[in-house]
Amino acid sequence: MGNIKSSIKDAKQSMKRKKRNASNLSTIKTYIKKVRQAIILGDKIIAMNEFKKMQKILDRYATKGLIHKNKAARHKSILYRHISNLAS
Repeated sequence: MGNIKSSIKDAKQSMKRKKRNASNLSTIKTYIKKVRQAIILGDKIIAMNEFKKMQKILDRYATKGLIHKNKAARHKSILYRHISNLAS
């Protein structure tokens, strides 16, 4: 930590952002895992419901800059392709 008041404040803000970002990244991973589990089980309806939830989360964090928009698009594309290959 710094000695200057603004430096101390900056360090505190940085730690808050780091914790928030870590939590949000964990949320993204959790939703992706839920979709993958539904795909493994072979249930297309559950997989689509989980995919819709995951899609909202990915788009929100991509807009805010937590993850890159192309990374969000890549996850959505790959998982949707797997869901499409499931039998109804």
